Amino acid sequence: QVQLVESGGGLVQAGGSLRLSCVASGRTFSNSRMTWFRQAPGKEREFVTAISRSGSSTYYADSVKGRFTISRDNARFTMWLQMNSLKPEDTAVYYCAAELMTTITAQTSPASWKYWGQGTQVTVSS
Repeated sequence: QVQLVESGGGLVQAGGSLRLSCVASGRTFSNSRMTWFRQAPGKEREFVTAISRSGSSTYYADSVKGRFTISRDNARFTMWLQMNSLKPEDTAVYYCAAELMTTITAQTSPASWKYWGQGTQVTVSS
């Protein structure tokens, strides 16, 4: 079992930055691929970014590429999402998830991930 707790969300103006954190407990953090998804009101949960177990490989949705950076520190059981140049369309609840149950080709589907946090709200004002 893995428990995930996100933090760092808030209200920011367009063009600003936020850094989200996801702290894991339970099973060995370093054995799990990790990811961030987001869900805006009335929309489906969408893939944002993912990171390999070692942190050497990262993957981004086109909508955030060049603006968001995912990272992790296995010794601290923590993953981060640095979000720069935020836009109003980035407004959503952001979720971290762990343990990919499928191949990498399916990592953009929420159903592919086993453990989820409770989410943290990010609101970007125009």
